[in-house]
Amino acid sequence: MRFRRIVPLAMAALGAALATTSPAGAAEDSKASETPKYGGTLTYMIPADAPPSFDGHRETTYAVIHSIAPFYSTLVRINPEYPSSTTDFVCDVCTEMPKPTDDGKTYTFKIRDDIKFHNGDKMTAEDVAKSLDMIMFPPEGVLSARSTNFVMVRDVAAPDPHTVIIHLKFATSAFMPALASPYNFIYEKKVLDKDPHWYEQNIMGSGPFKFTGYEIGQSIEGMRNPDYYHKGQPYLDGFRGIYAAKQATQIDAIRSDRAAAEFRGYPPSAMNELKEELGDQIKIQESDWNCGSRLIINHKKTPLDDPRVRRALSLAIDRWGSAPALSEVANVKTVGTMVFPGSPLAPTTKEMKEIPGLWPDIEKSRAEARRLLKEAGVENLKIELLNRNVDQPYKYVGIWIIDQWRKIGVTATQRVVPTGPWFAAQRSGGFEVNVGANCHDVVNPVIDIQPYLPNSYYPAQYGNFEDPKEVELYEKVLHETDPQKQHQAMLSLVKEHATEAHDPFLLWWYRRVPLRSYVHGWKISPSHYINQDLATIWLSEPKCDECSASAPKAETHAEAAK
Repeated sequence: MRFRRIVPLAMAALGAALATTSPAGAAEDSKASETPKYGGTLTYMIPADAPPSFDGHRETTYAVIHSIAPFYSTLVRINPEYPSSTTDFVCDVCTEMPKPTDDGKTYTFKIRDDIKFHNGDKMTAEDVAKSLDMIMFPPEGVLSARSTNFVMVRDVAAPDPHTVIIHLKFATSAFMPALASPYNFIYEKKVLDKDPHWYEQNIMGSGPFKFTGYEIGQSIEGMRNPDYYHKGQPYLDGFRGIYAAKQATQIDAIRSDRAAAEFRGYPPSAMNELKEELGDQIKIQESDWNCGSRLIINHKKTPLDDPRVRRALSLAIDRWGSAPALSEVANVKTVGTMVFPGSPLAPTTKEMKEIPGLWPDIEKSRAEARRLLKEAGVENLKIELLNRNVDQPYKYVGIWIIDQWRKIGVTATQRVVPTGPWFAAQRSGGFEVNVGANCHDVVNPVIDIQPYLPNSYYPAQYGNFEDPKEVELYEKVLHETDPQKQHQAMLSLVKEHATEAHDPFLLWWYRRVPLRSYVHGWKISPSHYINQDLATIWLSEPKCDECSASAPKAETHAEAAK
């Protein structure tokens, strides 16, 4: 199917004022052990106005995954029965998980013989190898958002229609989580050979649902794939995703049962509101989130090229003291470093408290911050804070940071812009300090911290800095296979990054996902990208296709933005 050109993102409306509430507890699925029922159409909210394209290989936004993951397959994935795991990988289009050979440098995958693309063509190993090759080694003129995830890969090949072999340059713990990314869609080789850009505006996969319709910025729809190779799935007859950038629009649709779920997450206040109004008609799943707020500091702007100034801006922020109250109104909660707190590579609490910016004595930190600013000759520093026009958690974090800086005499003005101009300002260097985020799918700390590395290593590092020592420390982390030695290497890297304050880490996000009580079979994970193919979802009160037509129409993103 060919689509019209996708419209730019609409501006999100300003969020509600800060207010204190108590977080909603996670609700258990009392029907989870029952036999799944077939039938019905799931209508859910996609908290965006439109994906920038439909090519999962080039895009990074959840709007792509929440829209089209149900149409595609991947080679391997996190076990959908245990999506909170960071190590339980299972086959999707392969027959069994391979044991690496050649001292951990060669992986041989056997590909299933019963998979068809939605156009009826049979999937072979050539399709898998071609797709992975495009992701790992994109040709000139083709973008791949995850090519740097595969710095350890030497080559990928399909010696026969049933076998894919991946050779690594070196053994590393980072490979399998990178391979399991839900963005690693398997495309058809003959389509890519003819036009490597075809999937940017077209959908054709081999997943549990077949594409049936898309209305730009309004909705996307799919129907059950009767030839799906995971027998018995999916349980739904179909789905309809509704685009709506405004949180109020999304919540209203769930409240009125015009939508049954939203899979990204909301702050406690919104969850409390739904629980109070709907009682046992709504259930909430909660999890730490593999997303973290950060400050991206432009090293090309004076005086931010001075590490004393950057360190002062980080030392001023009371992460330990602010997190409890801030978590009541925003999707942030956990104090940590740039390493996901659920990972064995993350610093312990004791180790964290020795890192600049995470000292438990905030008065000591702020005294040092004021000293550094005075030493640098900028005691009355005035800066501009660039921020994204997205309520959660960007705007709330921005307000918090400005208040924290005020306590050391720094005056900041906030410039809030829509998503498109926000990205453009970062890429052009048109900012001083930016409220950024680092979000990933499968928890893979060795790869997930790449956005914090210098420009020479990670081109999309908008802080515009170089740090050879940091690169050297990262290479040790990447190549180390002994868990204890890898932890120590990571700790050294975290300390170096915090000391130089290249882009200070703020707080980890926290997910709270609402589901109507008749929705079953879906389990939350630490990422809003994982477990989104909808294959395991079933409804205890199946709704007909005609019923799904009652999904929100009166206030879609375009009308809500007026």
